[in-house]
Parts: sequence; structure tokens; C-alpha cells
Amino acid sequence: MSAYVIFDVEIFDLPRYQEFMNGVKPALEAAGARYLARAGEHRVYEGDWQPRRIVILEFPDLAAWERFYNGSVYQGLKSIRDACSRARLVAVQGL
Repeated sequence: MSAYVIFDVEIFDLPRYQEFMNGVKPALEAAGARYLARAGEHRVYEGDWQPRRIVILEFPDLAAWERFYNGSVYQGLKSIRDACSRARLVAVQGL
């Protein structure tokens, strides 16, 4: 069953974030993930959430996401991401 990962990212240093993106794209592909949305126009219709940049990823399942997230490749890239941005993220299992 697919899993969906939703990021809300606030970027402080765009050139450094691009370095993260250059590394994470091939790592995501290798993990069987694909982008469903990335930084497109968004609108809040209810609540007080004020997202900055929304990214939605699809993984084959939650286990694939967790292997990716906890793996050495992503953890190395995450240190770059953490230095130039702040993120909130959630994973949810699909139907």
C-alpha cells in the first residue's frame, strides 16, 4: 500500500537548499519514490496553517519511506537540509 509524505518547508538559504535537492532527487528515485507536488501554488481554506513550500511524495509503502528516511544517504543529505531550511513532515499510509 502506497505511503504519502507531506513536507512543509521554509527555506532560508536557497543556493544551499539546491545542493540538497541535487542529491535528494536521485536518492528518491532509487528508493522508488516520486514527486506528486513540489512547490506549486497552494491555498489554505480552513485553519491557521501557513505553509511555505509544500512537497508531496509517494513511496511504495511506509517501510520504503522509513528505510529511505533512516538510511545513511538521506541522513547525510538531511544535515544539509537542516542547515538551510526548517521542515515539518508527516507520512500517511494510503488506502
